[in-house]
Amino acid sequence: MNNSKFVLHCSNLAKQFQDGKNFVDVFSKINLTIHRGEQIAIIGTSGAGKSTLLHLLGGLEQPSLGKVFIEGQDIHQLNEKERSKLRNRTLGFVYQFHHLLPEFTVLENVAMPLLIRKIDISTATQQAIEILEKVGLGKRINHRIGELSGGERQRTAIARALVTKPRCILADEPTGNLDYKTSQKVYDLMLELNQDLSTSAIIVTHDHKLAAKMDTVYQLESGALNSIHLALV
Repeated sequence: MNNSKFVLHCSNLAKQFQDGKNFVDVFSKINLTIHRGEQIAIIGTSGAGKSTLLHLLGGLEQPSLGKVFIEGQDIHQLNEKERSKLRNRTLGFVYQFHHLLPEFTVLENVAMPLLIRKIDISTATQQAIEILEKVGLGKRINHRIGELSGGERQRTAIARALVTKPRCILADEPTGNLDYKTSQKVYDLMLELNQDLSTSAIIVTHDHKLAAKMDTVYQLESGALNSIHLALV
């Protein structure tokens, strides 16, 4: 598959887990295409497999069946080194638990994906400062993670995900630990930055009000992924 309009595509994706002698289907025959700049939400009950689907789309787990393409490349035809390089170049990840490194400053955390790309320290630092200023943390760059509020930590995580200017953001319950008012601010910030950078976004969330802000909403239920309509309130 090689269509430049598609950032991410999965075909007949399935995942099973073994429980003793039995195999449990999480989902099967999932087909999904994410276009450039498209913003989608995936909702569903706890245990429906939303996070598992996101991990498969990001190449963090192997599917039981099916294929995942990132910018036309079948990611499971790549070795782990090639897959990691493609993820670093193409995807940005935001998690419910931000996974920031507490021993480093805000600036160091955000610059790290660029340093992994072997971008020189001066350029990486400047680009990290620019994105941190966009998320309103320009005055907090030298603070350590433990000195930040919950909302500031998530904004740092968003900055880290966006600093490489990825083709697509994969966000797993990115505001799950925040109060509703802060959650709205974080979501609005993500959408604004994604639009500014022409970045696609796949956001897993339990919050229907926030999901309704996306271009398209999918519900994962009983192993199937279906497009649904949510009213924006």
